[in-house]
Amino acid sequence: MMMMVRKSKGLGERHQKILDFIASYQREHKHPPSIREIGEHCKISSTSVVNYYLDQLEKEGLLERDRKISRGMRLIGNSNPLGDMLRVPVLGVIQAGEPILVPSEAAFTPEDSVEIATSMMSSKEKGKDLFALQVQGDSMIDAMVNDGDIVILKPAQEARNGEMVAVWLNERNETTLKYFYKEKDGYRLQPANPAFKPIMIKKNESLDIKGKVVMVIRKVDRLVA
Repeated sequence: MMMMVRKSKGLGERHQKILDFIASYQREHKHPPSIREIGEHCKISSTSVVNYYLDQLEKEGLLERDRKISRGMRLIGNSNPLGDMLRVPVLGVIQAGEPILVPSEAAFTPEDSVEIATSMMSSKEKGKDLFALQVQGDSMIDAMVNDGDIVILKPAQEARNGEMVAVWLNERNETTLKYFYKEKDGYRLQPANPAFKPIMIKKNESLDIKGKVVMVIRKVDRLVA
């Protein structure tokens, strides 16, 4: 018996492509695809991003998963809509640790993106020119931002004390993700991990805020075949 995945009006294009691929792969191979196979077919280079989509599909009743085994997923007959979706491009990597050199080449392809249900966004963020970065390092773990997570940011050139921002240090050609604080003699980029020291920036040193974090997409450690 052929399994058909009914398309939902509110389902994002990437979500639908993943559902269709799981169904066709299951018909051909008699077992579900792996996370990497889904990523390769849907042109998603990050397994964290694939897991993000699968998590959303599971929450909406379109997919069941067994996280104890590889390929542990099963399509089910529910086709609840996810609502209106917003596609956010993943532009590269941001360091949550010691600042890293800005890469000369993009770490992600133009196809890399995440789709977010607009119902998850505040009214202030909807319609904004959002972008995403994958986190590298663990200096922000006490803020629930871990290595491999994806942060969603809205473009900004200024920030208030205590806001989490992506910062480019122009003179050092480095980038980092930290809490921002303006102080008498300059700026303090504060980590959320006692194992890391704050980064102090003098007033005469160039500091370029690129965006404020509005959402974090968690990386889920699972078996990947």
